[in-house]
Amino acid sequence: MVISNLVIWKRSCVLTWAKIAKFCSCRLAEWILVTYVRCRSGAAKPIILYPSILDEECMSEAAGTSPIRLSQELTIFHDVAKALTSSLNLDSILQTIMEKMAEYFRPDTWSLLMVDEEKDELYFAIAVGAAAEVLSKARLKVGEGIAGWVAQHGQVLIVPDVQSDPRFSARLDEMTRLQTRSVICVPLRSKHRVLGVIQLINANVGLTEQEMFFLQALCDYAAISIENARSVEKIQELTITDDCTGLFNARHLHKTLETEVYRSARFGYQFSVIFIDLDHFKAVNDTHGHLVGSRLLAEVGYLIKAQLRLIDFAFRYGGDEFVVLLPQTSKDQAVVVAKRLQDSLRAGIFCSEQDLNLSVRASMGLATFPHDAQTPHDIIRQADEMMYVVKNTTRDNIGIASRGLMEP
Repeated sequence: MVISNLVIWKRSCVLTWAKIAKFCSCRLAEWILVTYVRCRSGAAKPIILYPSILDEECMSEAAGTSPIRLSQELTIFHDVAKALTSSLNLDSILQTIMEKMAEYFRPDTWSLLMVDEEKDELYFAIAVGAAAEVLSKARLKVGEGIAGWVAQHGQVLIVPDVQSDPRFSARLDEMTRLQTRSVICVPLRSKHRVLGVIQLINANVGLTEQEMFFLQALCDYAAISIENARSVEKIQELTITDDCTGLFNARHLHKTLETEVYRSARFGYQFSVIFIDLDHFKAVNDTHGHLVGSRLLAEVGYLIKAQLRLIDFAFRYGGDEFVVLLPQTSKDQAVVVAKRLQDSLRAGIFCSEQDLNLSVRASMGLATFPHDAQTPHDIIRQADEMMYVVKNTTRDNIGIASRGLMEP
C-alpha cells in the first residue's frame, strides 16, 4: 500500500523493528512506515522512519499522543531524512531541522549555538525571532548561562522558570530586550564531545517521554549533519592543500586563476601574479638533507603568507617554487608586494630550531592581467618567464613583465 511517497511494510519484513519499537510506547503494531532514498546508482533503498499504528485505538494509546501529533512527527522525520540524504549543504540541513523543531514545539524564539573550540565560546549559528540580528553578533562563554552550562556538561536541561534557576544569565535578555520565561536546551553530541546547543525559548516545557525522545532524535540528526559537513570540508581542504607548507597546491591554483580571470574580466579589475623560485635550494638538500629542506620550505611558505592580505592567495607550485595571486592589484601595487617579500626573505633567518640559521634568496617574476595576458595559462607563463630571466642573470631580483628587471 502506498500513501503519498511513504510505503507501508509488514513488520515481519524488517529486522530492525525491535530497535525502534521504544519510539512508540504502545504494543507493537503489525505495520511500520518507511520512506525511500534513491542512490546514485538509481536503486531505491528503504529507510525506517517511524512505526505506523494503523488502527486509531492503538494510536491513542501511544503515550496519550493523538494521531495528528504522531502524523506530524512522521512528516517531520521524513522531511529531515530527505534533507539529510539529498544535500551536503550544512546550512540548508540545519535550517530544515530547526524549522521543523519550531513547527512542532512552537517556542517564542529558538536558536542553534555552535561551540568555538579555539575560544571556548558559543556563537549563534542560527537565530530566529525579533532579536536574531542582535544575537548573530553575541557570544557566550562555555559555562555561561543555561546554554553554556549545557555545552559544558553535555546534558539536556529543561527550565520551567529561569528566574529561579541560578544558572540563568540575563545578559542576552538585556541585549535583546526580550523576556525569557522558560528554556529547553539540548546538546548536540558527537563522539563524546559537544558540537553545539539547541535552545527553545518560552516553549511548552511539559514534554512527554515520547516528545523528549523526538526532540533528542532531531538533535541527533543535527549533530550527524554537522559532523558529516566537517568531514567533507576536511576532505575538500586536503585535496587543495600542500602537505609540506600548508599553502594551497598547484591544482587549486589553476582553478582559482580561472575564477579570477572570469571575475576580473567581468568587472574590469586587474590582478597580478608573482612567481617565486628559491635560489640555490638544491644546495640545502644536498648539504643538510631533505628533512631540513622540507622544513625550510614550510618556513618560507609561512613567511610568504604572513606578508599577504586576507583576499590574497599563496600556493606551492612544486619543488621550491611558489606562486602568489593578488586580486584587484595593479602592476605597481604588485611590485610593492614583491619587494616586501624580497626584503622579508633577505632579513629572515630560517631553520634556527635546527641550529642552522640559513639565509634564503629568491628569483621572482611578475605579470598582471589583462595587460600582460588574458588567460590563466598565459598569466602564469608570463610570470614564469620573467622569473627565469632573473634566474639566468642576477638571481635575488624581480622581473616585471613589459618592464624588465628591477634596478638593484
